[in-house]
Amino acid sequence: MASYQYVYHMDGVSKTYPGGKKLFENIRLSFLPGVKIGVVGVNGAGKSTLLRIMAGLDKDFQGEAWAAEGAKVGYLPQEPDLDQE
Repeated sequence: MASYQYVYHMDGVSKTYPGGKKLFENIRLSFLPGVKIGVVGVNGAGKSTLLRIMAGLDKDFQGEAWAAEGAKVGYLPQEPDLDQE
């Protein structure tokens, strides 16, 4: 089996809201250096939440998610908070 150096990895990531509503369950993914990804889905499917988990902004989830040492993960929200000055 080949050995790969992933720059980002998720294993068994699940997100459940209070009250038991599951947003997504058991996400598994890994990215190799230089790849480009797209996240698509209907409104409310959890796209932004998934990206917030990947960026380390949402830490309330089950499973593991990590970026490789030295890797940078950025996130620009749909409605960014802009400096008013």
